[in-house]
Amino acid sequence: MTERYKGAIFDMDGLLFDTEKVFQQTWHELAEEHNVTLDEDFAKTICGTVGDRLYKIIEHYYHVSDCAALAQECVERVKKKLAVSVPVKEGAYEILDYFKRKNIKLAIASSSVIEQIESNLEIADMRRYFDVLVSGTQVRRGKPEPDIFLYAAEQIGCDPRECYVFEDSVNGIKAGYAAGCTTIMVPDLVEATSEVLPYCSMVWKSLAEFVHYL
Repeated sequence: MTERYKGAIFDMDGLLFDTEKVFQQTWHELAEEHNVTLDEDFAKTICGTVGDRLYKIIEHYYHVSDCAALAQECVERVKKKLAVSVPVKEGAYEILDYFKRKNIKLAIASSSVIEQIESNLEIADMRRYFDVLVSGTQVRRGKPEPDIFLYAAEQIGCDPRECYVFEDSVNGIKAGYAAGCTTIMVPDLVEATSEVLPYCSMVWKSLAEFVHYL
């Protein structure tokens, strides 16, 4: 299946690392401090977002005027938690080893800031696999717009149509689909519902399932 593919682009939080739960825990801590109750749609809505889209979600749920400050507080708290350890998802090393053996270019395309991406990869001993790291702060529009995947594909010198995109979020899958990539969803906090299935080429239970498909 890999014959026509030259690149593989990976989301980070909730996909390579079991860190999306850390973000959600932190968002709920902040909600409690602001006397806010987050509904079950919050995780699906906020996962993978950056910039103005992120701020609109924060404004809607937290009813605060300084959305950037709250977003930064969340990032700083998560950063402290992940400095201790970064939990790696099942199959992550194996699929990265596989692609490296096939000489497929690898990129990270994450909504996290570049410093957090670097830190997580170094702590988990994964930096060596990736040719390019792309943060959502480097593109104009965040997921579900395709900008981050188009930019990542460009940076590794590949046509988006020759790239896999591995994602755990609805916003990320929609972004990969819009970029023209082959999208593989590995659900984390949000299941692959009828809403997102039309945008998925495949749905895996974990990255370890790559042995059955690639």
